[in-house]
Amino acid sequence: MKLSAPTRISLRVVALAYLFVLLVAPLIIILWRSFEHGIGAFFGSITTPAAISAIDLSLLIIAIVVPLNVVFGVITAIALVRGNFPGRSLLQGVVDLPFAVSPVVVGVSLIMLWGVNGWFGGIQQHFGIKVIFGLTGMVLATIFVTLPFVVSEVVPVLHEIGDDQEQAAATLGANWWQTFWRITLPAIRWGLTYGIVLTVARSLGEFGAVTMVSSALPGISQTLTLLVHGRYINDHNTFGAYCAATLLMALALVTLILMTLLERRRGKAE
Repeated sequence: MKLSAPTRISLRVVALAYLFVLLVAPLIIILWRSFEHGIGAFFGSITTPAAISAIDLSLLIIAIVVPLNVVFGVITAIALVRGNFPGRSLLQGVVDLPFAVSPVVVGVSLIMLWGVNGWFGGIQQHFGIKVIFGLTGMVLATIFVTLPFVVSEVVPVLHEIGDDQEQAAATLGANWWQTFWRITLPAIRWGLTYGIVLTVARSLGEFGAVTMVSSALPGISQTLTLLVHGRYINDHNTFGAYCAATLLMALALVTLILMTLLERRRGKAE
């Protein structure tokens, strides 16, 4: 369908206006409110002990979640593509479940499972492991919401490359580890890398599930997203909340730039 010039211009104006109202304008307001008192005040707000602790905790959660999701994601993707076993469709549904379930529901479910009166609540009494309102619960919540990303990026790549080279390697006497390390992993490296970046971005910005299983105490179990919420709602520190939000936005922007660069390199490699 060929559109007239006035129609094309009108559609572009509407699209740009829509993006400006929903995306550009809020970002401008956040940046303006963050730096309205100067750069020194901004850095002073994001270098408080509570802010540094929140950054460290967010990075620690990412450092735990990403390797676990990479290992599980690659194994699951290979099982879904190369395997033929009962319950395969069920496994695919479980992997896609975080896309359909609200993160708040995930947090409530974890409380029902690992809380003091939950099914596995005795683990804290018998082993001294604090799950709910501790690091373990926050990690579990983040793992669940980021579960599909590595799988969803690796599965299409495995479908595309097929298994001819893997079968040839097995015929030549290679064991499963040699086949994976020298054949499968190099073939899926770009999809895996892209999945890792998405996992990092999702882990960094997670709020709903984490806020349900965290005490949100500054310096103890407060991530960067919880710091923004705590400063704005509990402390009524609007300036501090905007500064923390700007820091979070900067980290997200770095992740977005990395995703773009990886996608370009992936296109050139292919």
